[in-house]
Amino acid sequence: MTDDNERRSAPFARALAGAHERVVATALRYVSPGASCLDLGAGSGALAERLQMAGLHVTAADIVNYFQLNSEFRQIDFNNPAFERAFAAAFDLVVSVEVIEHLENPSAFLRSIARLLKPEGVAILTTPNVDNVAARLKFLLRGEIRAMDRNAPEHITPIHLDLFLRQIVPSTDLVLVERFVYPENEFPLTGRRYFVPFFRLLKLFLKGPALTGDSHFLVLRRKHSEVARPSEVQKG
Repeated sequence: MTDDNERRSAPFARALAGAHERVVATALRYVSPGASCLDLGAGSGALAERLQMAGLHVTAADIVNYFQLNSEFRQIDFNNPAFERAFAAAFDLVVSVEVIEHLENPSAFLRSIARLLKPEGVAILTTPNVDNVAARLKFLLRGEIRAMDRNAPEHITPIHLDLFLRQIVPSTDLVLVERFVYPENEFPLTGRRYFVPFFRLLKLFLKGPALTGDSHFLVLRRKHSEVARPSEVQKG
């Protein structure tokens, strides 16, 4: 039987396989061990645990207090447009995995993140990819937005990449540093691999920078900071 201590040492990860590892790997290209990190939407603490193991000093926050790690936790409603006031200090890194699509006002959320970052700090966000081939086909055939349908009623704000980069981000104090999809060159399917050849064919006739991948990965920084951009920006 698994005791409480063992459960706390291995919190359940509600994310795509490998997504948390990709967040940590991306973070370590921008910050060094010892950096301060804020995990917005920490859930059980699975990502926070990986960030701690990478040597980062993690503060976690979520709307419900079910955080399982021995780390600082703040219970916060991210729909509060000034939730950043709950924190006394700024952070080198802010991560937010699959959170922004739950919120009423993504612009306000990003403005709060900007105020939580140190001048050279960066933020890493992920959100369901509603721009890929599968999502476009679903909307064409059924008029429903992928990952925003009746099976995911908690998702209320789809993040369309074009609008996000052209309108939402410029309305905040953040700028895009890097963007890619995860998993690259794959399609979001649950056991229906026979669709893959059709999706690959359909992809030849569509335009857009995110036709594959289940999630968007977005790396942002405060305006006017001097964070260097990695030499290679991956796109899907």
